Amino acid sequence: MSFSLIPKDEKFFDILEEASDNVEKGAGVFLELVSDWSLTSPKIQQIRELEHEGDRMTHEVIDRLNRTFITPIDREDIHALATELDDVIDIIQATMDRMQLFRIDKTSPILIQMSEVLVKATHAIGKAIISLRDLKHSRRTLDFCIEINRLENEGDAILKVGLGELFATPKDVLEIVKWKEVYEAAEYATDKCEDIANIIEGIVVKNA
Repeated sequence: MSFSLIPKDEKFFDILEEASDNVEKGAGVFLELVSDWSLTSPKIQQIRELEHEGDRMTHEVIDRLNRTFITPIDREDIHALATELDDVIDIIQATMDRMQLFRIDKTSPILIQMSEVLVKATHAIGKAIISLRDLKHSRRTLDFCIEINRLENEGDAILKVGLGELFATPKDVLEIVKWKEVYEAAEYATDKCEDIANIIEGIVVKNA
């Protein structure tokens, strides 16, 4: 079942799907960036542009919420989804910014693994948001949320391994501090994906 809004051109699902697609693109570009890291990579600017697009879509959702009387799901949930999606791309850029600021000169297998998990989580978010158009089949939506939660746990496990490796062998203390911040920032993006899954689960419960 598709939802119509008043006025008819207010299509929140379209914007949320576009926003989730933007986040998945950002995660994909970030994975490409950290897999072949360079302080001068053109992918850095690409991520900045995707972050600006995320801001634009968030502002569009908020503006339409202020002008729309009837929404397909609770307006608080629409607002929460839009802002949390924007947070994910913000955190991706923040992680990249830390790498630039710290003058990181080479990549890390741990960071690549974390980025791979993030790509999978953002893909599952996109599927879950698309499925919100048809809440009669909520089992499918909840399955996507379960997968996002599983991926967040996987990200946590990779972070623990990464931190363990940082402190396991003697190395420059400054390098430990740098990578600890980068790892934790990257994992925070996956945490945000779990927050989005929790919002979606709440929407399913409200509309069951």
